[in-house]
Amino acid sequence: MTYQNYSLKQLQQIDAAHHLHPFTDHKELRETGSRIITHANGPFIYDSEGAEILDGMAGLWCVSIGYGRDELADAAYAQMKELPYYNSFFKCSTPTPVLLSKKLAEIAPKHINQVFYGSSGSEANDTALRLVRHYWALEGKPEKNRIISRKMGYHGSTVAGTSLGGMDLMHKQLGGAVPNIVHVMMPYAFELALPGESDHDFGLRAAKAVEDAILEAGPDKVAAFIGEPVMGAGGVKIPPASYWPEVQRICRKYDVLLMLDEVITGYGRTGEWFAAQTFGIEPDTITTAKALTSGYQPLSALLVGDRIAAALVEKGGEFYHGYTYSGHPVACAVALKNLEIIEREGLVDRVRNDTGPYFAQALQERIAGHNLVGEVRSIGLMGAIEIVKDKATRERFLPGGSAAVTVRDHAIGQGMMLRATGDTMILSPPLIWTGDTIDMACERIGKALDLAQADLRKL
Repeated sequence: MTYQNYSLKQLQQIDAAHHLHPFTDHKELRETGSRIITHANGPFIYDSEGAEILDGMAGLWCVSIGYGRDELADAAYAQMKELPYYNSFFKCSTPTPVLLSKKLAEIAPKHINQVFYGSSGSEANDTALRLVRHYWALEGKPEKNRIISRKMGYHGSTVAGTSLGGMDLMHKQLGGAVPNIVHVMMPYAFELALPGESDHDFGLRAAKAVEDAILEAGPDKVAAFIGEPVMGAGGVKIPPASYWPEVQRICRKYDVLLMLDEVITGYGRTGEWFAAQTFGIEPDTITTAKALTSGYQPLSALLVGDRIAAALVEKGGEFYHGYTYSGHPVACAVALKNLEIIEREGLVDRVRNDTGPYFAQALQERIAGHNLVGEVRSIGLMGAIEIVKDKATRERFLPGGSAAVTVRDHAIGQGMMLRATGDTMILSPPLIWTGDTIDMACERIGKALDLAQADLRKL
């Protein structure tokens, strides 16, 4: 029996009876019922009642080449017919992860040539944590194991990923984090810049928080700093231009490894293959997932720099770490075809030279002036809209986050899927968006803001 044999109410009842959703208030969900998304095409998703919704989040930051791509389905089918699965243990490999690793080394920063596979960004960050600490042990410095991260950073939902991240509510539910991880201020000028402080000076001050944490612990105790080039799930927080060069200088000064989390920003999101290239960063590790397969298969890839890889190969012996589905042949086949499509259609260049600049211009000209908007910002095809009660003072609505949820719900009602994160609306659309799609999105967001403003005035 297929889902078409069930009514919406029946599907919602079954969902409530058996399905625990991620990041969800389950009591609230079961009172309202899930929206059931049944199919999708190009930049649009469709629910069980036939509503067409422009997807402004690329699924969950991942469906970069849009929905309905037969080439990816065909690649998966062909690989499943030939070899649906074999592991990468026992000194074995299969062709597709071998070829994908070669491709990733070609598009990654020049000093990165090795890849370790998992099934999610969380797994990639777990692996990165293990590998970085193992590296320093191999170098005879096992005490050099502290990781510096940032408040409101997001690095996954496993125990290690939650510990690396800086989300307080997640930490409270964890009941015991991985030790020796500390969190410093984030480069979020909208809320944290001092009166009269320039973006340049704020970026240097935010970077100094990393140096202060290194000096407090002692450089001989600090293994690495981890950060998203652009903080995604925390609200598309784009650092000032001065931030990353200074962070990199600090890490090199104290011989601290630099770990980039590009689970969201990788594979064209910022107008380069990796945001490391956008910001001129030379990291020791890059964690990636999501857009690697455009979400058509679960796959993550930890890209490992030559310094760490050399120590692992020459001094490491057996690395006691891995997953059943590391280098899954079907997922890797889909990733190879996905990267081929991104290249063939010139999507990275298009984001950098065309749709990215147009997206930024449209947000500034058509959204930034609204009474509910304190700031818009974007880089490539990811953006944020700060929701405020007062534009001049940047005062927020209370309780925190309630206004953004109101905007989100009206946006969906207008056929526009956005995400509310705290008091911030965030966008990360498929890379196939065009100028016309961006115009459609701004029109629908504008209507949602107007409707939300009418509701919020009643409070």
